[in-house]
Amino acid sequence: MTSAFGRDLMAGPPPTHLPADPADAELSGGDAPAAVVRRHPASPAAWAALAQQALDAGADDVTVYAYARVGYHRSLDMLRRNGWKGHGPVPWEHEPNRGFLRALALLALAARAIGETDEWGRCSTFLRDSSPAAADALLG
Repeated sequence: MTSAFGRDLMAGPPPTHLPADPADAELSGGDAPAAVVRRHPASPAAWAALAQQALDAGADDVTVYAYARVGYHRSLDMLRRNGWKGHGPVPWEHEPNRGFLRALALLALAARAIGETDEWGRCSTFLRDSSPAAADALLG
């Protein structure tokens, strides 16, 4: 069924495409995630990079969880400011979405690591619902 405006009323919400995150260029340029977080504290990409760095360095799972949770909450703020209504696709293929998707995946993995199985389930499902490609790439 289509509306008078040509939109399929039975389809789900349109994909959310976040704007470019200035932290991405700085991280790609080799800047330390902690320094990028200080310059861009609202950046999901910066917090996801900090969580990944902590994970890679063997930091305590609670530390990784905390960094990823900040990135996740910063992501929700950004998603809402860009028209997201609490559900719908957030495509992995759109590179500025990757900070959110990485933060969500790292939160899921850290939740599982600390024994927070309900949170693991919610976050991994949310990731798969947002982007099956991201779930495949980040959770295996």
